[in-house]
Amino acid sequence: MMTQRTGNWLGFLACAGLLAFAYYTQYFLGLEPCPLCIFQRIGVAAVGVLFLLAALHGPGRKGSMAWAVLIDVAVIATILVAARHIWIQHQPAGTVAACGASLDHMMKIFSVGEIVRKVLTGSGECAKISWQFLSLSMPTWVLVSALGLGGYNIWNNIVRVRKRDTGPRFR
Repeated sequence: MMTQRTGNWLGFLACAGLLAFAYYTQYFLGLEPCPLCIFQRIGVAAVGVLFLLAALHGPGRKGSMAWAVLIDVAVIATILVAARHIWIQHQPAGTVAACGASLDHMMKIFSVGEIVRKVLTGSGECAKISWQFLSLSMPTWVLVSALGLGGYNIWNNIVRVRKRDTGPRFR
């Protein structure tokens, strides 16, 4: 039977697989990530790190709830960034601002708050769809994956723990 700790390890491995695919598309397929793509990678990495920490910690019932909330906060942030990216991609041509500066260049000039604001407003490079699988773009797959990870997290760190603690009682 799979334990909660093993479930958290699987969540971490799923995030590592998503990031590995993102780097594969960048370095082997030549797809340069836009700033919103990088923010989505950061979100997936945060979810993965939290799954890893939960697996290493192996919490009890109260700790499981805390880890579940932390993981889902990171999942929700990732979902919001991916949803914003999808929205930008579906705007009519010419309605999204022209390509802005690269994220590296912005980091040299602006504060973190200004960078986040500028990236979330999107630019022409974020509107470009350069990869699809089953007619869905990369940000859509990130959104689907994040939704799956969030649901899995709730099942693994809340539902399973409650079922284990309130399972069938033999008298």
